Amino acid sequence: MDDDGVYVGSAGRDAALDRGWLLGHFKEAGDPRHSEAVEIKWGVHPVGDRRTQWVTGETRTALLVLISGRFRLEFPGRSVTLAEQGDYVVWAKGVDHSWYAEEESVVLTVRWPSVPGYRAAG
Repeated sequence: MDDDGVYVGSAGRDAALDRGWLLGHFKEAGDPRHSEAVEIKWGVHPVGDRRTQWVTGETRTALLVLISGRFRLEFPGRSVTLAEQGDYVVWAKGVDHSWYAEEESVVLTVRWPSVPGYRAAG
């Protein structure tokens, strides 16, 4: 970070340092990427990548945007496949979910609020 409060980075490089997360409460205070309002993730998934278990009891709202590839999200009683660049899905807090990379995929996830101490398994 420069002293002027501006951070310039590479999503691909920076994401590799923190499980894909670029912005959220988990970045150091004083870092422009620190936020208690929102979390942003650059997810790079090889074909066949999947969550090891469903996320249940989610306390945040989320938006997932497909950058490239083909990516499927699973919700109770419903499956959504993102196939074209820019396809996206939003789900409310409390909605259980899982995902599967049908092709090598890059996705951008935004979650809010950023909840300290919260970490979904798998």
